[in-house]
Amino acid sequence: MENQISITISEEAVANINKAIATINENLPDLINLTVDDRHQLPKMGDKTIAFVNKSFEYASQNPTIVPSFLDLTEFAKDTAVVTSLKRILMPLEQLNEKLSDTNLLAGSEAYMAALVFYTAVKGAAKAGQPGMKNIYDDLQSRFPGRGGNNAAKNKTVH
Repeated sequence: MENQISITISEEAVANINKAIATINENLPDLINLTVDDRHQLPKMGDKTIAFVNKSFEYASQNPTIVPSFLDLTEFAKDTAVVTSLKRILMPLEQLNEKLSDTNLLAGSEAYMAALVFYTAVKGAAKAGQPGMKNIYDDLQSRFPGRGGNNAAKNKTVH
């Protein structure tokens, strides 16, 4: 078994990171959460539409006589500016999130593989009658994914 990751994160580091996240939240008090339906229904502004939006705002600002009365240029300007600011915040956070997710995935995979190796060793020791191993094996077996204690009881009563 090759170990590809070997890191530790101190409680102090976790506390500092959580404080930094709290600071981000404090500095962005007007952020919102959308429902899944809202996300699906809203038109999306992506990399390909940024230039269109910016150019539209520029032309609207230069030609106020053709701007429909129901279009609030002040809010258009604020929305355009906040997208630019949020992009500058999102990009490094998305990169950090990817690194966090990948590190968590790899560390979790290694821990799970180690647990499987140990489980197999305990299973063999229990079958060989090694003292104390049956209780450990039974406990681990009841927690094994897809084979919880309830499943074992159900399997015994199924005809």
